[in-house]
Amino acid sequence: QVQLVESGGGLVQAGGSLRLSCVASGRTFSASAMGWFRQAPGKEREFVAGITWNGWNTRYVDSVKGRFTISRDNAKNTVYLQMNSLTPEDTAVYYCAAAQSTDGWYVPSPGQYNTWGQGTQVTVAS
Repeated sequence: QVQLVESGGGLVQAGGSLRLSCVASGRTFSASAMGWFRQAPGKEREFVAGITWNGWNTRYVDSVKGRFTISRDNAKNTVYLQMNSLTPEDTAVYYCAAAQSTDGWYVPSPGQYNTWGQGTQVTVAS
């Protein structure tokens, strides 16, 4: 089992950037696909981005394509979410998640993630 701790959230002006980090503990990080989800007040949690265990493939929700980039460093047990051109609609609690998968090309569907971090707040001011 892997444990996840997010950091990097905060308050930013519209148009600005933030970089979220998620450090994983446990020996299964390199055997896990990783993802970022978010939950805005009054809304359901939504999938934002996912990446395969080896970083070969990624997937994004349409609303963040071209603005957000997910990446990982298996040597550091860390997954990142670079967020550019932020808008107030990006305001949410962002969660890191893991899914057991050693498929180098298939990014798991949102329902396959079963390990979660505690979340980090991102607030974008207009």
